[in-house]
Amino acid sequence: MPVKNENSQSNAAYAILKQRIMTGEFSPSDTLREIDIAKQMNMSRTPVREAVKRLEDEGMLTRVPRKGLTVTTLDQTSITELYGFREILECGAARLAARYADDMEIENMRAILEESRSHGDPVRSNYEFHQALYAASHNQFLVKAMNSLIDSTALLGQSTLAHTGRPELALQEHLALFDAIEKRDEKRAEACAREHIRQALLARLKLQRAAMAKRRAGQPSIESIQQETSE
Repeated sequence: MPVKNENSQSNAAYAILKQRIMTGEFSPSDTLREIDIAKQMNMSRTPVREAVKRLEDEGMLTRVPRKGLTVTTLDQTSITELYGFREILECGAARLAARYADDMEIENMRAILEESRSHGDPVRSNYEFHQALYAASHNQFLVKAMNSLIDSTALLGQSTLAHTGRPELALQEHLALFDAIEKRDEKRAEACAREHIRQALLARLKLQRAAMAKRRAGQPSIESIQQETSE
């Protein structure tokens, strides 16, 4: 059905643009023009402009001088800051989950880890485990903050879980975290979460160095690889 009003059109444009950014359909190498986006969506420029503004406010789009509107690129400082903030939230989520997780939430995390052991998709398993962890914190504001942070993480491109050896290490880190949560050990759960995020950051910085080396050599950047979510 056609969208009936500009507010609905703006929300629809926002959802479509955000999805295209997160799936990699739009990349930092693309220059986005509101008039072209409006034509593609069969909308007027006003709702598209409003959607773009929301994505700029959220940090997913940036206006670059002499280039125009592009998907935001995170430098090493921004990456470190992002993971630093994520460490704070993940530690809080782990501590709260160890305190408040109910039996069903514990069993759900266990099932996700068992599937991961059975050579499931590591990116999907990672996403599901962390979502289960956030839910088990029983704090709606923490969950909202984490999901907003996940949107920013999508700007990083290829998941660290595509890196050789990282899925196995991440699984072991998840297992240690789960064990602490199951045993209601809040202090150890927080420590496990901190170590997990710090190891993910080291893997992320390694990927970034590899991407920079490939760009210098004139090869395709790993940021062009589309992934569902990034660790």
